[in-house]
Amino acid sequence: MSKPIKVYVPQGSLGVGIFPEEIDYALAREPDVIALDAGSTDSGAAYLAKGVSKNDRGSVKKDLELLMGAQRAANIPIIIGTAGQAGGDLNVDWTRDIVLEIAEEKGYTPKIALLYSEQSPGLLKKKLAEGKVAALPPLGDLDEETIDTCLHIVALMGPEPYFAALDAGADIIIGGRSSDPAVIAAFPLWKGAPAGPCWHAGKIAECGGQATSANTGQRGVLLEIHADGFDVEPVDPQFRATVNSISGHLLYENKNPWKLTEPGGELDVTQCEYVQLTESKVRVTGSKWTPQPYTMKLEGASGNLFQTIMIVGIADPDVLADPQAFHDKMLSVLTDRAKSATGLGEDEFHLSLRMYGWNGVSGMPPAQGSVPLEIGLMCVVTAQSQALASEIAKACNPYFFHMPIRAGMELPSYGWAFTPGDIDRGAVYRFVLNHVVGVEHPLELVRVETIETATAGRLVSNAQGQ
Repeated sequence: MSKPIKVYVPQGSLGVGIFPEEIDYALAREPDVIALDAGSTDSGAAYLAKGVSKNDRGSVKKDLELLMGAQRAANIPIIIGTAGQAGGDLNVDWTRDIVLEIAEEKGYTPKIALLYSEQSPGLLKKKLAEGKVAALPPLGDLDEETIDTCLHIVALMGPEPYFAALDAGADIIIGGRSSDPAVIAAFPLWKGAPAGPCWHAGKIAECGGQATSANTGQRGVLLEIHADGFDVEPVDPQFRATVNSISGHLLYENKNPWKLTEPGGELDVTQCEYVQLTESKVRVTGSKWTPQPYTMKLEGASGNLFQTIMIVGIADPDVLADPQAFHDKMLSVLTDRAKSATGLGEDEFHLSLRMYGWNGVSGMPPAQGSVPLEIGLMCVVTAQSQALASEIAKACNPYFFHMPIRAGMELPSYGWAFTPGDIDRGAVYRFVLNHVVGVEHPLELVRVETIETATAGRLVSNAQGQ
């Protein structure tokens, strides 16, 4: 390293909003790169299955306008990972089109690199046959039938595809599904910074300012990576990075607060020292990186089941006195009704009841003797077609609305949240892959494409004409 590398991370996820004054503050510190994440699996499988973003287009465009203006002013690259929420090919292309639209409107001429990590079922089956796919808990061994249910499959990238894009001279890199820390670690690693501090800094800044007193991904941080460690500070002087806030972030979304497994190795922070350099800045030293065989995490989303839901609100004191007994009786009554009305066996559909105000989130009852004020009861009917799920819900509707907790009681009427009471949800999108695949080299499952500005105008016109 000829000098420390400065990485500006403007937010925890593209589209949540950026404060322009933070950009001004960050650019005044002369960063070498802007790097940020744009998605995750947090919001479920639908965004991969459907190839859409959780965030609205207008918010993403607004953030990109600010960042592309900053990129142009500072003449530094922008690195975006897990584009469009899920990082599938459609998600990458959606983000690409917004970038091209802004470039055309503003007269910018960036060189754009696209990193695609979506996988074909055929390739994955070949890897499976070669014994190169292993399960991560809680899933078991993978089979070809499960692969065939996937609408889209992505392999989680490390930093190496970003190296290739930087080697190609890209001004803006739009990456598919990527490790969150890898997106931020990529540029300093490419510049020759030591792996331990790069990966550790990437982990700390993966959610923007969440590891500072700002405690939100809508705020940004500045990283400065040097030969034996890194510094981290917010890009708004009203916030602080502290030893506790920075050291504690390894607990976030990580089963082991001392070690973090990433593509190609493991980060070890057991020997780290955290020092409060200033009121707002923390220095971290002692981060170690141990190379390991290179694997990429696989995520696959299916959509081969369908659901209908019903929701009622219950304030009946008899029900509230014994919610668990009510739940068990209701589930039994609805299951019997579904079987008798449709002629289906219990293995051909699924019913679940979620009692919000009692155990709808945790699945566990509260402390003994607790009595809820009210319960929101949701019935979820899952079947192999939407028509069948809807039919079961309609058959169960009167029982769900009127069933008393004990026989012989006057029929109650629970409070429908909506009418009609049955709501078709459509396809149920689920993650059915939680596996890793071994690769010969980090770019084996990644496609790198570049767009020159002259080509960009034609792509925008084609996208608008479709």
